[in-house]
Amino acid sequence: MNLKHTLKRTFAAVGTAALLFGMTACGGDVQTSASGTQATTQDAPKVGLIQLMEHPSLDEIRTAIEAELDAKLGENAYQYDYQNAQGDTSTIANICQKFVADDVDVIIAIATNAAQGAAAAVKGTDIPVVFSAVTDPQAAGLVSDPEKPDANITGTSDAIPVEKIFDLAGELTPDVKSYGLIYNNAEPNSVSVIEQTKAYLDSKGISYVESAVTATGEVQTAAQSLLGQCDAVFAPIDNTVASAMPVLAREAINVKKPVYVAADSMVADGGLATVGVNYTQLGTQTADMAAKVLQGTPVSELPVEILTENAVVVNEETAKAIGVDVSAYVK
Repeated sequence: MNLKHTLKRTFAAVGTAALLFGMTACGGDVQTSASGTQATTQDAPKVGLIQLMEHPSLDEIRTAIEAELDAKLGENAYQYDYQNAQGDTSTIANICQKFVADDVDVIIAIATNAAQGAAAAVKGTDIPVVFSAVTDPQAAGLVSDPEKPDANITGTSDAIPVEKIFDLAGELTPDVKSYGLIYNNAEPNSVSVIEQTKAYLDSKGISYVESAVTATGEVQTAAQSLLGQCDAVFAPIDNTVASAMPVLAREAINVKKPVYVAADSMVADGGLATVGVNYTQLGTQTADMAAKVLQGTPVSELPVEILTENAVVVNEETAKAIGVDVSAYVK
């Protein structure tokens, strides 16, 4: 497969993830969004948005959602309550339960764990949930049929093009014969992608070693172990690993081995390359679905949407540091 005709983007240097802190209004029923949008009446529809944690890809989705909601609904036409769970399961439950108590008109949930918390909280109510960045909604128990949502829950999926990522890896580093797979096995998205990855590598006769981490502090040790056993490392869109991506990248660069990832933000933080999802587009589509729900479209008429356009993203500085030619993918 020739990936040279795929949409291309390039990062020239290793980026540092900016922390974007959510804002909620103090006092009263009217909420203020991170983008400054404020509802002018308490009768306006209420939108509750929960984000799993601070993470560049998730932040990008939220920013796009806020902009598109303003465009679709009007800047002063809805109430907005944004909450960040900081990766904590009990906080997810508390936030979603508060949304239900506040009788929001829709909950938008960014990332699988947040979506699962929202789904649990709305049981027995008529509050719809629109999720974003859920890699495998069926495996996560959110929908039984993505084409026909039946539990008042729908949204957008950032399904990972595993085959395309490894085709790209084969072009950039054809001598790689083994991969280290690093992920948090408590994150459903990650488990789903890793299972796809193992099936693909098995079909190609490529060996791999797995390392499961449960906290960002474990990533460095896991990375050192994998890099000592394998020619390259692959990390899915894993919130735990992504939060420690600069550490993983540094360890790999030290031994001049590539790290392939499943998110462009992880390339910005030092990964060599990916064929990934446009998270701004994902957020825009999520907001469009939420707007349709608020305007009266039944959730059952809104199939889960999966982005089909992917972008090749490479990090030139990382490539130079480990001696890999990425010129074919540099604009």
